[in-house]
Amino acid sequence: MKKPLTTTLSALLPAFLLVVALASPPAAAAGPDHRHGRHAGHGACQRPGVLFCEDFEGRPTGHRTAPRWDVESSAGTLRVERESRRNHVAHVRTEGNGKAFLTVRGLDAPAGTFYGRFRVLVDEFPTSPDWAHFTLVEATGTGSAEVVRPFGGQFAPTVGPDATFYGVGADGGPTGDWTNWRESAPTVAGRWQCVEFFWDGRDDTIDVWLDGVAQPDLSVSRTDHGGNPVDLVLPDVDTVRFGWQLYQESTESFDTYLDDIALSTRRVGC
Repeated sequence: MKKPLTTTLSALLPAFLLVVALASPPAAAAGPDHRHGRHAGHGACQRPGVLFCEDFEGRPTGHRTAPRWDVESSAGTLRVERESRRNHVAHVRTEGNGKAFLTVRGLDAPAGTFYGRFRVLVDEFPTSPDWAHFTLVEATGTGSAEVVRPFGGQFAPTVGPDATFYGVGADGGPTGDWTNWRESAPTVAGRWQCVEFFWDGRDDTIDVWLDGVAQPDLSVSRTDHGGNPVDLVLPDVDTVRFGWQLYQESTESFDTYLDDIALSTRRVGC
């Protein structure tokens, strides 16, 4: 006696579902992108007090400008790239002592005081020539001739052949050309780090955090900094640059990656 078609299909259905289950890849578990070091959908741009924010997720690859920022470069480039399956980042590449900055103009921080936050990965830091120094953030404005670098660093050959350290610095003003690097803040190459700084234009101080941890050794103030023995007077900032610049002649090229840039009246955090 011939079995009904519906009965035959019912008998085959469990085996069919088993085959499909075995052939299908497992669903990706929700969670942080550990390679990039952050959770997707961090939402910093929607937080109160944000003056500027850029996470590059809405920018097509190859993008070089936006309504609130442009690129300043010399022997260097800055382009939006896909860093992983779900993240866009800015890739800065320079040759020798070149530079490339994402430049934010028209910043208007109440009382000249604000927080900065960005994530950065530098492939390799310079280890020649002696005392080579670099900038990752630079701020300028009115009321002071100082060109201030809230975050950068320097190669210190007296410490070791590959010894590079982070530090705050400045140039172009009465305090002269200096980078206040500290051995307590060695550079980290090839890994994402979250950098924060607090720019206090009321008291002329700068404080720094790395991956959420305060770095008091890197703080500078009006009378305690790394330059000439005169007061450091911070400008009333209207322009902030994020990227890379090396100031000494070099035959090397440098790759720096930026993401999750924010300037805010409140600390954004990592």
